[in-house]
Amino acid sequence: MSEELLAHNPLLHFSGLPKFEQVQAEHVTPAMDHLLNQARASIAALAENKDPVSWDNFAVKLEDMEEKLARAWSQVGHMNAVVNNPALRTAYNDNLSKLTDFYADLGQDERLYAKFRSLRADKAFANLTPAQQKIIENELRDFRLGGAELAPAQKIRFKAIQEELSKLSSKFEENVLDNTNDYTLLVDDVSRLSGIPADVLATAQAAATDAGKSGHQFSLHFPSYLPVLQYADNRELRETLYRAYATRASEFGKAEWDNTPIIAQILKLRLEAAKLLGFANYAELSVATKMAESPQQVEEFLQALSQKAKPYALKDKQELEAYAKKLGIADMQAWDIAYASEKLREEKYAFSDLEVKQYFPEDKVLSGLFKVVESLFAVKVVKSQASVWHDTASFYDINDGQGQLIGQFYLDLYARNNKRGGAWMDEAITRRKALGQVTTPVAFLTCNFSAPVGDKPALFTHDEVLTMFHEFGHGLHHMLTKVDDYSVSGIKGVEWDAVELPSQFMENFCWEWEVLRHMTAHVDSGAQLPRALFDKMVAAKNFQAGMQTMRQIEFSLFDIRLHGAFDPHGNQSALDLIAQVRDEVAVVRPPEWNRFPNNFTHIFSGGYAAGYYSYKWAEVLSADAYSMFEENGVLCPETGQRYWQEILAQGGARPALDSFTAFRGRAPNIDALLRHNGMN
Repeated sequence: MSEELLAHNPLLHFSGLPKFEQVQAEHVTPAMDHLLNQARASIAALAENKDPVSWDNFAVKLEDMEEKLARAWSQVGHMNAVVNNPALRTAYNDNLSKLTDFYADLGQDERLYAKFRSLRADKAFANLTPAQQKIIENELRDFRLGGAELAPAQKIRFKAIQEELSKLSSKFEENVLDNTNDYTLLVDDVSRLSGIPADVLATAQAAATDAGKSGHQFSLHFPSYLPVLQYADNRELRETLYRAYATRASEFGKAEWDNTPIIAQILKLRLEAAKLLGFANYAELSVATKMAESPQQVEEFLQALSQKAKPYALKDKQELEAYAKKLGIADMQAWDIAYASEKLREEKYAFSDLEVKQYFPEDKVLSGLFKVVESLFAVKVVKSQASVWHDTASFYDINDGQGQLIGQFYLDLYARNNKRGGAWMDEAITRRKALGQVTTPVAFLTCNFSAPVGDKPALFTHDEVLTMFHEFGHGLHHMLTKVDDYSVSGIKGVEWDAVELPSQFMENFCWEWEVLRHMTAHVDSGAQLPRALFDKMVAAKNFQAGMQTMRQIEFSLFDIRLHGAFDPHGNQSALDLIAQVRDEVAVVRPPEWNRFPNNFTHIFSGGYAAGYYSYKWAEVLSADAYSMFEENGVLCPETGQRYWQEILAQGGARPALDSFTAFRGRAPNIDALLRHNGMN
């Protein structure tokens, strides 16, 4: 590749924000090949350097190399997730295997491992900052977990496992995305659409028109799928969509999209990798980098929570079944639950999600969210300009009290084809200090909400408002860090079962009148959300909290056991295991043909393997942290500053438990979570 072409490759542009409008699939391989070649040369030079090892001549240079690689690859990974196309997907997968190979070699490099051991043993270690000391300790742990201490033949096998797992995880997610994108349901008979909200119907009609058809076209993307399950009076329509959604990437669809064999292979490889490193199973390996001390401790936590929640869940179910009978549904099925629940909530609390949604136009929600952040942390969020990957994405700056830029973020809110489902935050650029200059951290904030229809703004349900706050909490963790060392800056180095603390913490503000009233304006009248309607929402906040908690416990137990005692070489399948877990804890039982594991991307392609319990554990931390705001005033700037300094600013520079204890003044306890869920 000529120097001139490399000089114009937008993925090799590191002096500012990414140039998304220029990035094409053909840029990916030349850029990554160039960076990987540079990285290998850098590693060789570091390994061969005979000077006494120091933080500045070794660790900093290693971070320089890793930061460039990560910054370029984050753009590729992000675009693959939000504007997926065949050429980009091929480039992504081709280079993912190269990166996996590179990092597998890096994690096993005995020369680098020895230098980190020397840094740890040197008397100068005591003079390093706590963040730098933490990086060295993390590196020593990660080299051990990367196979650096394995025999040569074992290293080769371990590396091959990592490469195969990387490919399988990517393929798992692609199968779910392709199946989701592929499915459409065209409804010509308007009488079958009774109950579905007008804005959802308008979107479905526009989708049909765009496809050159008449009628209404529905999909498995959440803004289309969920309202049908919640509101469609036609039970057969609900069942049709539910069945399509629940059997994605399974044997019931195209053979090339079936994730069943991929699940089996992933589990076998994870177990083999764990055993090579001396662990009994993958759950033990996963927990080695988390707050939890052992898989047994995770099970005990989930069982204790289950005992508290199950009586409430059983009451929820009995109430729902009785109400479903009033609706003429004698044998309530999975596709009836959202529908009957919405009707019951409307009757019980005299409001609907649809009614609430009219008060949450996008501009008011965003301004309300920014107002909370500005009140708590004395910062200012302002709209800005940057190159973006899609014309509906936007960009913002965060300035401190003196007007200095401290963080930036991209916002991509709407669902569309060729965009991965769900909501997430990812790192675009990570804060670090190098050559006296501090790099401004930049985040990707991505959701899948309904886009505006006609001349109306996008309207969000209250659940979507919660999601927006949740992802922004992750973003704040990344953007408000004050750590200068790359490897523990922002969310880097934070234990996985604590990384949801700042995100779930932010959700609490969506239940405060002083917050919510400022972020509402009826789409037609402009009127603020009435206090009476808000009071009904609060009264309904814990509606079916028992059922929802047990559902999360079901997924978490399945995950920790799947990677623990479960033998992937035995006669039992993942489906057999989830059936056993449901026998034990499920209150609402899905049909036998439900293939939830086949689209459980969190644990098979999203980094949550043997870590899905993190959502519940982080809820304990976030509810307990928020209780301090309840005591001192929910928008108390002093408490906000303390939260920033002790939790957000610290990133991964110290153990998450130390950060929590420094903020709260004590260890966490479960009481606030139970109280917030009406189960105390």
